[in-house]
Amino acid sequence: MASNSLAPPSLAVDTRTRPRSDTNETRVMTPGSFVSNISNISNPFLTPANSNPFLTPAQSDCGSSVRSVDPDAALHPDPGTEADFEVENNPFAFSPGQLGKLQNPKSLPAFWALGGLAGITRGLQSDINAGLSVDETSVRSSITFEQAVRRTSDKFLDLPERTSKPGSDSFLDRIRVFGRNVLPAKKATPIWKLMWNAYNDKVIILLTVAAVVSLALGLYETFGTVTEPGDPPSVDWVEGVAIIIAILIVTLVGSLNDWQKERAFVRLNAKKEDREIKVVRSGKSFMINVHDILVGDVLHLEPGDLVPVDGIFISGHDMKCDESSATGESDAIKKTPGDQVMATLESGANQKGLDPFIISGSKVLEGVGTFLCTSVGVHSSFGKIMMSVRTDIEATPLQKKLERLAVAIAKLGGAAAGLLFFVLLFRFLAGLSTDTRTSSEKASAFLDILIVAVTIIVVAVPEGLPLAVTLALAFATTRLLKENNLVRVLRACETMGNATAICSDKTGTLTTNKMTVVAGTFGQSSFAKSESEKPGCQTISQWAANLPQKTKDAIVQSVAINSTAFEGEDAGQFTFIGSKTETALLQLARDHLGMQSLAEARANEEVIQMMPFDSAKKCMGAVIRLRDGSGYRLLVKGASEILLNYCTLKADADSLATDALTVDDRIRLSSSIDSYAKGSLRTIGITFKDFAQWPPANAEVEDGHVKFESVLEDLVWLGLVGIQDPVRPGVPEAVRKAQKAGVVVRMVTGDNAVTAQAIATECGIYTDGLIMEGPDFRRLSEEEMNVKIPKLQVLARSSPEDKRILVARLKALGETVAVTGDGTNDAPALKTADVGFSMGICGTEVAKEASEIVLMDDNFTSILTALKWGRAVNDSVQKFLQFQITVNITAVLLAFISAVADPDSHSVLTAVQLLWVNLIMDTFAALALATDPPTERILDRLPQPKSAPIITTNMWKMITGQAIFQLAVTLVLYFAGSSILGYDPNNETQQTELNTMVFNTFVWMQIFNEFNNRRLDNKFNIFEGVHRNKFFILINCIMIGAQIAIIFVGGTAFEITAIDGTQWAICVIAAAVSLPWAVVVRLFPDAWFAAIAKTVGAPVIIVYKYLANLCSKVGAVFSRIWKRTKKSSSEENSEEKPEEYNDPQRGETAPEIVVSGGDDYFYPNNAPEIQIIEDLEQGRR
Repeated sequence: MASNSLAPPSLAVDTRTRPRSDTNETRVMTPGSFVSNISNISNPFLTPANSNPFLTPAQSDCGSSVRSVDPDAALHPDPGTEADFEVENNPFAFSPGQLGKLQNPKSLPAFWALGGLAGITRGLQSDINAGLSVDETSVRSSITFEQAVRRTSDKFLDLPERTSKPGSDSFLDRIRVFGRNVLPAKKATPIWKLMWNAYNDKVIILLTVAAVVSLALGLYETFGTVTEPGDPPSVDWVEGVAIIIAILIVTLVGSLNDWQKERAFVRLNAKKEDREIKVVRSGKSFMINVHDILVGDVLHLEPGDLVPVDGIFISGHDMKCDESSATGESDAIKKTPGDQVMATLESGANQKGLDPFIISGSKVLEGVGTFLCTSVGVHSSFGKIMMSVRTDIEATPLQKKLERLAVAIAKLGGAAAGLLFFVLLFRFLAGLSTDTRTSSEKASAFLDILIVAVTIIVVAVPEGLPLAVTLALAFATTRLLKENNLVRVLRACETMGNATAICSDKTGTLTTNKMTVVAGTFGQSSFAKSESEKPGCQTISQWAANLPQKTKDAIVQSVAINSTAFEGEDAGQFTFIGSKTETALLQLARDHLGMQSLAEARANEEVIQMMPFDSAKKCMGAVIRLRDGSGYRLLVKGASEILLNYCTLKADADSLATDALTVDDRIRLSSSIDSYAKGSLRTIGITFKDFAQWPPANAEVEDGHVKFESVLEDLVWLGLVGIQDPVRPGVPEAVRKAQKAGVVVRMVTGDNAVTAQAIATECGIYTDGLIMEGPDFRRLSEEEMNVKIPKLQVLARSSPEDKRILVARLKALGETVAVTGDGTNDAPALKTADVGFSMGICGTEVAKEASEIVLMDDNFTSILTALKWGRAVNDSVQKFLQFQITVNITAVLLAFISAVADPDSHSVLTAVQLLWVNLIMDTFAALALATDPPTERILDRLPQPKSAPIITTNMWKMITGQAIFQLAVTLVLYFAGSSILGYDPNNETQQTELNTMVFNTFVWMQIFNEFNNRRLDNKFNIFEGVHRNKFFILINCIMIGAQIAIIFVGGTAFEITAIDGTQWAICVIAAAVSLPWAVVVRLFPDAWFAAIAKTVGAPVIIVYKYLANLCSKVGAVFSRIWKRTKKSSSEENSEEKPEEYNDPQRGETAPEIVVSGGDDYFYPNNAPEIQIIEDLEQGRR
């Protein structure tokens, strides 16, 4: 079922290692000037206004000879889109259609025709620095196309004022003209159509025909024949009516289930695509829902973001996007700021590689920046694609497996029904010569045979199997959502139940992700959280008080400029938003080092270049111009033990004077790093280096920017901080439970081995296994990996590629692997895993799109919840399957034996009774057994391997045992009931009572057996947790109430009569014996049963395979005859209309070649059949 959101439904993952961001928060774009009294502080992250507009762009071609193109031609509507270009009372300069011409495909002529970024901004009445005004309702003035795209640079634009209604909704005009960023809801399938689809089953239709004929004969016998005086009125028509009512009930219940399931998945998809993005409004950064983005909004972008709308790039640093989801091109496309593109076009310079277009559905690979939104919803590129490719939800592997099983069961039931029909038919034909009944009575007798045979097919077809797994999945996903698991891909729910390995991140998953700086070492001074931590050491307040202002400024400069976090509001409180590591450092700067405002600290520095986090180097950097103009400073922060290797100098904490970093200094710092790490602290090193010029003479330059790795040498060590991230409450217990459930938990983290070991030990992950670091792990051969991986418990200092390799090797070893990931570069590992868990809070949008389940609280214990519900889904389906096959076997055999044994060919279970049993086992049982919530004991067993059969030996044992019991009880009641109870075989009333008891006992056995099937193992407590499943209790109450009502008032329709208390007691007690009988079955050893089944079942399997092959070949013959008949009739129709082929327009058309796979029986070696068809319409059919 298609979603209404614009988030991409699939992800093409580029598995190449590339720089990534360690956060899903974007870099701050502090707003600049605005026409109102908004702060006019310049943004240090935006490309300077006086930057060179002729920098060599990336090699991507967007157009040529732009200025020579007629603007009217560039903005001319495509056929069928004219309505998008006409908007009544449009106060903006452009229509949605004109803005759409920018992107479909990328069009520099359209960009030029709309006046470039400046013209588009004017036309949309927005501001590239301050964004839209939060107070906007109706726009205050109207602007024409000519005014917006003017080539002059008038300082003030005289626009006519418009009046707005007081109390109007926000952004009223903007939403009216350009729409919201939502797709119109996919029209739900109406209930009548679902009912029609449910009714369009071949067996149901066949049964309907039989019911109509039965009704017609019954009405004829009631009203068309003369009855003898004193005879009771004929009610033969009741059976036909009862069958029709039963068909209607089965159809209605099935369609209502489908309708409810459809609505549940619509709600689930709406929640699945719900996410937030940062936007600038009135000069301030806000987090808003993607559905609230409007045309004219200014949005932030950073690595890992998925672009939700179309737009024009305003400015930023090294912005590169992967547009493969929209264009199919997997190359990273470098973005050029809009004003720079316009300047290039106006100068007539080379236009090759100019690309200011931000396409919805693409993902940001590198860099940071802002862009102006130009199209949302159905008008955006991705919205148009989504509207054209809406599809229904695909069946899960378990559903497909069960559908195949249902077909096999139906074939066996159909064979039994066919055999019964022919046996009874031959007996009916053989007795015709001596039959003295009227012709209508004979026709009625024949119809009874047909109805019983067809009804057996209805009972044998287990249409409830797919329904059971659908209900179980729908129920599980709904409950999982309440427990912080958003299931994006249904199959993940069932797969997770059999997971054997979990590879978990540390930060935010095993720990709280609420980081605080608790220790640090700068030169000879250091601090700890409290004196108890390190006796004689300063507290953080004492350390900061003794620190010179110059050193404070240097630390603030490093953590404020070289950061992706920004100031904002969270839950109504003013705080820092971004990477938890960076917010901890900024909190240190604000609380103890005198930083007043992050925006002010950044405004005081001139940023020359930003270097995003490099997952390979484990660090990030920024370059600023020194305030005295004497040169430039490179600020670098990252993993301390890695940065220490890049340093050759150290800075004095008092004077900032530099000195050589000696061997003793390295040993002392390495000791501090290890000490912090053993205390479960994340260690961050802060370094810098001054340059006389930028770019430096020996640096590598690419696209006008210095490559980060080329300047990572001879750095100056400033200091070291330790950041604490405590283990989440409940994680050690959750890890213990997972291990008890047979799931191996491994920690995969970017932290060093010492920190990782400390946290893993605290969580219970590390016991006496193996700890490896990423660089060592990736150097192993496959054979060495296969030896070490089973013992591996912690993979430290790992890159995303290391994680992907680990997952791939685990899968190759036959494991079912679940993986957690939060970063953009985790996407390959998430896609490689059987089940990928992304982080709902700190995960990037790319990671979420690559995952199957989103952890809304980023908590490891939520993975355990998914494990329990995954097992519950598999158990629910197996419980229902065990119940269904038992009823199938018993009902079919009982109907078959009793019909053959009866002189009048009447089954002990009539068609209406069988339909009621079918309703119980297909729909009610599916609802009752598919909604059992998991208990804690579900984790006490090992996971099932991928090769495990869906019906286990234990299940076959219970199916066989219960089928034997049910058949024995019902057949004894049917054949020997008269003798046991002392009934007269010639007394019609007593025989009807006996038949009623057989029917009643049979139904009560199914009700009791439903309780038996709540357990799949050999334990005896079948009532465990039954009070928590309200569905089970309610449905059993409905079945019991309905059965009692049927016995007392359904006599005519069901061909039964009311029975007394003694007879009721016999029925219920005989049926209740199935409960202690189930204990006996469970006590029977599985190994003994398996040996017996193997011996007895072998001939049955051989016969089944032979019959299946025979049926397939017979079916193939009929299929070929049908095709030939259809082909010949088509040729005859073609000959009758020769004038169609004399049409000159059609004469030029080449014949279409239809390649059909053919049937193996008729086409050896799968050689395809090629038919040359001149009639194109026929070919399409």
